Amino acid sequence: MQVWPMVGLNVVLAVINIWYLRAMLATRHDEQTYQVVEVGTDDAFLAHTLSVHGADIARFNPDFRWDPAPGRSAFLVVQADQVVGVVVSHAETGGVAQIDLDYVTQRFRDFTPGEFVYRRSRLFTDRGFRRVVSPPGMVAPYYHRLGFRREGDAYVLDLPAAA
Repeated sequence: MQVWPMVGLNVVLAVINIWYLRAMLATRHDEQTYQVVEVGTDDAFLAHTLSVHGADIARFNPDFRWDPAPGRSAFLVVQADQVVGVVVSHAETGGVAQIDLDYVTQRFRDFTPGEFVYRRSRLFTDRGFRRVVSPPGMVAPYYHRLGFRREGDAYVLDLPAAA
């Protein structure tokens, strides 16, 4: 008899968790879910975000070293007022955007924020890029799910021409 309150609590928690998971899954491909916001490489909030998530960034992007050098572009992927991820890139010759950092916070992994950065935001095509190259050496890359093809130790996405 003493176990029934615990069973009841677990049932209530399971229903709540299912409700939130359903809501998150239902909006993961919705264009209103994520926005990509450009920030300056010297932006204090960008520096704060990189610092707060530094250990996790190093786990998935072991070769990344932050350098706010000119020529780099930085973007925050946000959902309402939450930072979901960070993308840092620089231009290479021939219309190539080289990604230096592609990071998504733990809470939003597997909820497709990369789809909005690389497929829907026109982030790179509006800047005249024709190809995007992932950072080499990234741990657990997900780019194959977004249409990138493997090329050496990186992934490459050919972009459509800007309209």
